[in-house]
Amino acid sequence: MLTACGGPKQARVKVPPPPPISEPEVAPPPAPPPQATEPATREEREEEQNTLHLPPDAKPISVETGLASWYGAPYHNRRGSNGELYDMNAMTAAHRTLPLGSIVRVTNVKTNHSAIVRITDRGPFVEGRIVDLSLAAAKKVDVWGPGTAMVRVEVLQTPVPLDAGGRWAVQIGAFDEQDAARDLADHLSRRYHSAKVLCFGSPVGDWWVRVRVQDDDRKRAEEVARDTKTSEGSIFLVRLD
Repeated sequence: MLTACGGPKQARVKVPPPPPISEPEVAPPPAPPPQATEPATREEREEEQNTLHLPPDAKPISVETGLASWYGAPYHNRRGSNGELYDMNAMTAAHRTLPLGSIVRVTNVKTNHSAIVRITDRGPFVEGRIVDLSLAAAKKVDVWGPGTAMVRVEVLQTPVPLDAGGRWAVQIGAFDEQDAARDLADHLSRRYHSAKVLCFGSPVGDWWVRVRVQDDDRKRAEEVARDTKTSEGSIFLVRLD
């Protein structure tokens, strides 16, 4: 009789492999602290303050060509015609008849260097000159060195129309002596009873007479300028606003 040579067979159970060991999540490195912005230099701060923003397609409203000069230290930190303290390091200029706040481009016709400036003051009160630049503007337009230069003034923006309104007066001078200015002021007061005549000194020591006609009307001011004669100084029509 044959006998079996093997014992009972064991059942084979398929055991699933253990799950893979996941690597621990690595936290992202902390973000570097924001770097402090370096403070702007004095020149950069002045450039930003002096930048006048205009539409890129701004076209001149009017153009005139004439002699430019500049004014600085004696007037620095004194109140200008627009009520602000004059800063000779800002991009500003004085003009006798453009509305205060007008934006103009001044270009040296010889060097072609230009600057955009804001009209903040009145002047120049020298025969034959059309614009008085701040020190900063004069340096950009090559007027600072020679003192005067032929320029082209392009009016790019005005707060009010050029050909209407305005408050107008006549300014006469400069006089070396206060007595001469007072004599003319007295004469004009008697002649134009409705006008307000003021005699005042400037920071450089000379004297001026200003005549404000009734209602600050331009036609009346033009008549006073045309009919007034003086042996000393010049006569200028000036816009007050």
